[in-house]
Amino acid sequence: MALATFVIALVLGLAAGQPARQSPKPTEASQAPAQRFDYLVRGDFFAGVAGDEGRLQKAIDVCERTLADNPKHPEALVWHGAAALVQSRGAFQRGDMGAGGQLWDRGLREMNEALALAPDNVGVLIPRGAVLFEATRGMKPEMARALVESAVANYERVLAIQAPYFDRLGDHPKGELLFGLADGYHRLGQHEKARGYFERLIKDAPTSGQASKARDWLTTGGVTKSAGPSCVGCHK
Repeated sequence: MALATFVIALVLGLAAGQPARQSPKPTEASQAPAQRFDYLVRGDFFAGVAGDEGRLQKAIDVCERTLADNPKHPEALVWHGAAALVQSRGAFQRGDMGAGGQLWDRGLREMNEALALAPDNVGVLIPRGAVLFEATRGMKPEMARALVESAVANYERVLAIQAPYFDRLGDHPKGELLFGLADGYHRLGQHEKARGYFERLIKDAPTSGQASKARDWLTTGGVTKSAGPSCVGCHK
C-alpha cells in the first residue's frame, strides 16, 4: 500500500476508539474545551500525502503558527515532523538526495523531540509510530530495524494506556492496534510475539477488517508472508 493510502487510513480513524472526554465542571469563567490538534491539520495532511503540495503546506503552516506560540507543543511537533518525512519522499523521488536527506533528518528529529516532551500522549505516539512504520517499509531490514523497534514501542505504550478501557473499544480500533503490533513484531523477526497478537486480534476483534489477514498469517506460519500495512494503532 502506498504511503498516501496508508496514512489516510491511519489517521481517519484516530478518534474512533477514544473515550469521551468529561465535560469540565461549570464555572463563571468556563470556556469550551480546546479542539484536538489533529482535527486542525489532518484533512490537509491527508491531501498532502496524496500529492497536493499546497494542502500539505497548509498543514505545515498550522503547525508552524502553533509552534511560534509554543515551541514545545508536542502534537504540532510530531505532525510537523511527519510532514517533513512526506516532503522527503518527494525530494527523493525527484532525485534531490541532499534535500531529501535533510528533510528526513529534520522529520525524525522533530518527532523524537515530540516523544521526549510527551511520552504518554497518544496524539504523539500514534502518528509518530505509524508514520515510521510505513516510511521504513521500503528500506533494507538492517537499516529499518531501529526505527521499527521504536515504532513498536510506541504501539506497546498506546496499548498500555488503553488497557483500562480497551475492552470498550470497537472491533475496528482494537483490530488496527493489535494488527500493527503483530506486523511490527513480524518485521522484527519475533514471530512468537507476532503470533500472540494475531491470535489476540482474532479473539478480541473478530469483526475487525484485519481478522482475515491475521488468520492468513497464522495459517502460513508467517515465515514468508508479510502482514502488510494497516492503519496500525490509529485510534485513541
